[in-house]
Amino acid sequence: MDFAEQVKTSVNIVDIVGETVRLRRSGINRYTGLCPFHSEKNPSFTVHAVLQIYKCFSCGAGGDVFKFIMESQGLSFYETLKYLAERNGIPMPKRSQYADDDSRQRGVLLQLHEIAQEAFRANLGSPAGESARAYLARRGVAPETIEHFGLGYSDRGGRSLLRIFEQRNFTADQIVLAGLASRRQDGSLYDQFRNRLMFPIHNERGQVIAFGGRALTPEDVPKYLNSAETPLYKKTNVLYNLHRAKERVRKDDRVILVEGYMDAIGVTAAGFHGVVASCGTALTAQHVKALKNHSRNIVMNFDPDAPGANAAARSVNMLLEESMHVRIMELDGGLDPDEYCKERGAEAYGQRLTTAKGYFYWLADRARTKYDVHTSEGVVAVLNSLLPSVQRIADPLERAAIAGDLAEYVHAPRGMVLDNFRKSAATREERTIERPKIALRPDERMILNAVFCDPEIGPEIVDELKTIDAIGRFPSRKIFQTMFVLQESSGRVRFDEVNARLEEADQNLLAEAVLREEMQSSRDEVLAAIASMRRSQNDERKKELKSRIKESERAGDWQEAVRLAGELQEFERQSRGAK
Repeated sequence: MDFAEQVKTSVNIVDIVGETVRLRRSGINRYTGLCPFHSEKNPSFTVHAVLQIYKCFSCGAGGDVFKFIMESQGLSFYETLKYLAERNGIPMPKRSQYADDDSRQRGVLLQLHEIAQEAFRANLGSPAGESARAYLARRGVAPETIEHFGLGYSDRGGRSLLRIFEQRNFTADQIVLAGLASRRQDGSLYDQFRNRLMFPIHNERGQVIAFGGRALTPEDVPKYLNSAETPLYKKTNVLYNLHRAKERVRKDDRVILVEGYMDAIGVTAAGFHGVVASCGTALTAQHVKALKNHSRNIVMNFDPDAPGANAAARSVNMLLEESMHVRIMELDGGLDPDEYCKERGAEAYGQRLTTAKGYFYWLADRARTKYDVHTSEGVVAVLNSLLPSVQRIADPLERAAIAGDLAEYVHAPRGMVLDNFRKSAATREERTIERPKIALRPDERMILNAVFCDPEIGPEIVDELKTIDAIGRFPSRKIFQTMFVLQESSGRVRFDEVNARLEEADQNLLAEAVLREEMQSSRDEVLAAIASMRRSQNDERKKELKSRIKESERAGDWQEAVRLAGELQEFERQSRGAK
């Protein structure tokens, strides 16, 4: 067993996928959820605990645990192998054959960020970090919170971090590529972050991949400076604090979305751990997908000013299109979330969280401040302002229910509102992906499930199947033929090895057989299915002989007809003896 195989057999794909996708058990060995690789409303993504594979029956994505991590997190094979090995306490070989140039580069960039994080944290506790500590004290950030979030300080020198890197023999190109230094026109380098309170930004695995820096003096602009995009960091993909929050988000089945780093820190410190923020950018489709993998319920707690309300309105559209259930949390007193938690307390914040309005009621309230709902014209204007957002709801039943509720909320005739929304819905194009049709016989599916999922009977089944010529005419013939070749060459038949040798159409057929629906069969039922195959083969053979006899009779070749009749008689005798 090579090292990669050792690692693969040490992990449970259900646990790994379950950290990204909310899985629901749908059989003894099967789990289903919403596919993380494309947008869908109904789950078509399946994970098999015994076979240790996943498959989406809509977009076609599929593979083993290595491929899942590589595709979902954008890692190379070597990085995936290293991550799984470290996660399971398996030492990596000192000289690995799996490392490639990209993996080595990403490893260097991660190392640079780890060193920078250590330096920033040390700076915060030094005399140079006094202004940053004073700012945190004014904001009421406790020492344990500073430690928990790894906050730091970049000093004003301009080459402090560079000297550390140079002493460790990192090249200028590596430091610039990491986004931790910039070049002047003369080619010399300077620290990217200077005299700023530093917020480390992590990927979902908890690795530092970027930084956000807050200015500590008015002359330092911009107020917030974020890392430039690098091979490690794409701001449209990363949500601040998600690596810490995701476990609580799953537990509560709710995510709290705030605007900034300090809001995420303040709300978390108040005891609400399922909170995330975007990293200095508007909410993107990739952000929504990342959130949806953990919960479909989101509470938006943006700042109470006009820009905050407008940002919420812009973000909601893509949330609705992804079937997220959105509530808007408003705070009184013109306070942002961090300030509210400190001034009013955690209990008051929790009360606001519990009573947060559903998005459409919040939107209706905003519309009612613009139009006079005591007039029919005003009611129509409110409904027209709500229509585009309601139409973004993917589920037609949910769309109709909300439309009816809104009619009552704005005191409009329910029938008129529903009719209006129904007409508009008729023009909505629903994106659907046609699922492939199962082209396998029940006995084929049963036998394939037994071969791959029941190690006790699998080898015996394969030996029996080799003697059935009719398999060569089955839709699954290439799957069986591959199984036969593997057993003869290696003495074992494993799903991943068979699947790797098939073309895409046959891979899909195999997935349909063993993943679409779980099939648990006893040994007697499987042997009965093999007997059914034999009968099918015998029936085909008898049908063929009878056809050839008739052809010979029509051609006047009586000698051939008599010979074939004898062959048919002998075949029927042997078939009866075999029963």
